[in-house]
Amino acid sequence: MAHEHWLVMEAGTRDAPFRTRLAGAGRHLPTTRLATDELMSVTRHRTHIDLERLTGIRERRVSVGDEDSYSLATAAAVKCLDNAQRDAGSVDAVINCSITKLRSDFTQCLEPTMSGAVARAIGAENALTFDLSNACAGMLTGVAVANNWIRQGFIERALVVSGEYISQLGQNAARHIRTIMSKELASLTLGDAGAALLLERAAPGTAGIDFAGFTTVAQYSRLCLAYPTDDEPAARMFTDARGIHKAAMSNTPVLLHEVLDTVGISIHDIDHVITHQTSARAIRKGMTKISAEFGDTPQHDAVITVDRYGNTASTTHTVALIEELEAGNIKPGETIALIALASGLEIGIILLTLDEEMVGRHGHAD
Repeated sequence: MAHEHWLVMEAGTRDAPFRTRLAGAGRHLPTTRLATDELMSVTRHRTHIDLERLTGIRERRVSVGDEDSYSLATAAAVKCLDNAQRDAGSVDAVINCSITKLRSDFTQCLEPTMSGAVARAIGAENALTFDLSNACAGMLTGVAVANNWIRQGFIERALVVSGEYISQLGQNAARHIRTIMSKELASLTLGDAGAALLLERAAPGTAGIDFAGFTTVAQYSRLCLAYPTDDEPAARMFTDARGIHKAAMSNTPVLLHEVLDTVGISIHDIDHVITHQTSARAIRKGMTKISAEFGDTPQHDAVITVDRYGNTASTTHTVALIEELEAGNIKPGETIALIALASGLEIGIILLTLDEEMVGRHGHAD
């Protein structure tokens, strides 16, 4: 490698007095299912694009005006606390990490903060609150911040939450797409979801977060840009999907080498890989690249949920993690790699293990 230290991670991680465990997870999905064929049938221009074949996405969950960023986030937070059997009053910090902060139809509310609204709704009246936005890496960035605070003893418990009401970008894109080369094509992959993760203090040597590191490869920052619109609700997003995929494939192996070297494990020691859910094809190509680079593979194929839920932006990792837990696919002590790939280009990697309590409350412990 030309450079050995690309990732920004917590200084003194090994010497931190505490460890961070994942105590709870919750997700909330809209009830309305929008099939890819149905979405493509309402495009203004006859495109003849087989989006399902290109992306592997059969359907996604979408709000039809009955849910917004706030309600999705709040519902997920309630489920998370219920699954963890923790009281909202015990939460020291609520960190909202969504791209969208839509309330009352398509009104983007930056102040008062979404984190404050969610905290009040769930009864976390004494919690520190703030919003953090880092594109689709938002929730994992929030996890990294909370992990640092908990490890250093600043707080005991944090709720990282997001509500993404982002499918309207797909509705807008459907009015403009003409060919497969359209830079709005990626907008048609989006779905809506709320997600929440509860992190709490644990004793050293127990299951929890082993590594959290992020970097920004800024020369790719203009490969995905979004703008508010004058004559349509919400926004429009323009993406060079091939450019982003190429950039991610060239940079992620370098960073993964750094992670494995830092933690002292091999790629084969990773049991589950949950990467950002852009398309099934992109995920499979990415894992093929990783296998070629390392000459080995993780214990299991990368988790794919984009086929059922679409790309739900910052919530995708939590949506997929809960899917795997509920299916009984994750066992206590297994190593999970959460890989963030977000516009910017932001790349983040979190390694963690789950204990029996967490697995038992969210899935199957045996």
